[in-house]
Parts: sequence; C-alpha cells; structure tokens
Amino acid sequence: MTEKSSMISNPELRARGMAVFEQLFGAGSGEALKKDMEGLCPDFTEMSIEWALGGITSRPGLDRITRELVVIASCVTLGHTVPQLRAHTQAALALGATRQQIIETILQLLFYAGGAAVRNALVNVKDLLAEQS
Repeated sequence: MTEKSSMISNPELRARGMAVFEQLFGAGSGEALKKDMEGLCPDFTEMSIEWALGGITSRPGLDRITRELVVIASCVTLGHTVPQLRAHTQAALALGATRQQIIETILQLLFYAGGAAVRNALVNVKDLLAEQS
C-alpha cells in the first residue's frame, strides 16, 4: 500500500523550499528525500520542504552558512544524527563555510553536549573536513 500525503500544500513555500533544498544538497535531492519517504511518511517530506526549508530556513536574519552551523550544532547536541550531521557539514562547505568554522562550531559544544558528542561529531566529519585542508 502506498501512502499519499494528506497535507494541504502551499505551492509558494514548496517552490522556495525545493530551491533551498537543492542549493544545500544538490540537484535532485528533494526528489530523493521524497522517494526515501514514499510509502512510509510522505508528510515528513512535505513538512521538511515546505515548513523547515521554505518557511524557516528562508527567513531573513541569518545567512545560510550561519543557519547550517546552527544545524550542525544541533546534530552534535542530539548525538545520534550522523547522516544529518554529515549532510549539513557538506552543505555548509558547499556554501563557503571554512573547515575552521565547522570545527569551532562543534568544539563550542564541548561543555554543553559533552566530550563524547564532540569527539564523535569530529570523527564523523573528519573525511569531509580533510578535503578542505
């Protein structure tokens, strides 16, 4: 059984969200997320694209690099979001964040998220950052 989204879509937010998603994660990435959630929870895709990216990430006040650094910090603090940590590290680098900015963002959490979370995050993005040295 294939489950369809039950959400009422906002075309403007969806278009804005897809543009941001593809800027951050590459062409076709929005469709890849949709396929990943197909038959499971299509509303997750719609919420991510329309609300998180089209609504929140597109707001004025913070530049895209700063927003990605905030998301990286959130992933570190949660401690169990390795795929998202890696994806947002790659997005930050693609937007122009430096290796040092990402390391400092992660290191800043030493006393808030704990040494294990910081160490694990650094190890999990080491290969991505090595490409930037």
